[in-house]
Amino acid sequence: MTLQINDTAPDFEAETTQGKIRFHDWLGDSWGVLFSHPKDFTPVCTTELGYMARIKPEFDKRGVKIIGLSVDPVDRHADWSKDIEETQGFAPNYPMIADSDFNVSKAYGMLPAAVSGDPTKRTPADNQTVRNVFVIGPDKKIKLVLVYPMTTGRNFDEVLRVIDSLQLTAKHKVATPAQWKQGEDVIIAGSVTDEDAKKTYPQGWKAPKPYIRIVPQPK
Repeated sequence: MTLQINDTAPDFEAETTQGKIRFHDWLGDSWGVLFSHPKDFTPVCTTELGYMARIKPEFDKRGVKIIGLSVDPVDRHADWSKDIEETQGFAPNYPMIADSDFNVSKAYGMLPAAVSGDPTKRTPADNQTVRNVFVIGPDKKIKLVLVYPMTTGRNFDEVLRVIDSLQLTAKHKVATPAQWKQGEDVIIAGSVTDEDAKKTYPQGWKAPKPYIRIVPQPK
């Protein structure tokens, strides 16, 4: 199964480093980021988990909950956390799912349904497809899917940028252009007629083409 944007994020129960959770209940009315890892004690993932811990206050400001996943048991997560803090300066300050039965990875289309066996006997290469970022809205719908290879570390500043856009466009009938950052001009959504746009933007807009209607970012 391949999850697509606007699909409902699969619910699940799992053991984490902060206790057992049911995912939808844990998420509540918040936005969420689920990011996955093929194996504990892998170098690129070590840097990613540490960086996410460092910038967690930025996610908190946006009302976004973070949860990680790795295809290993909880006790290995705890040991790995020590390495992450030692090498990156920050230990994970968010729950890490122990997906040792592969159930979450299968539900999210990251591993084939036929995968089974002892997770500790699998190599990172066996789980190399477990390298996704899912952004999930308060409605439990998937808003973004990013998939990375094992050799390329993820850019979580970009995830924050996308969340800024997702939260803005969920509230206002606008879209964000290429390279957009918080505070920059936006584009009136194509679904909005000129007549309706005039009600919201009586001051008008810049239009290099009739279908590109540029306005300041709504407050």
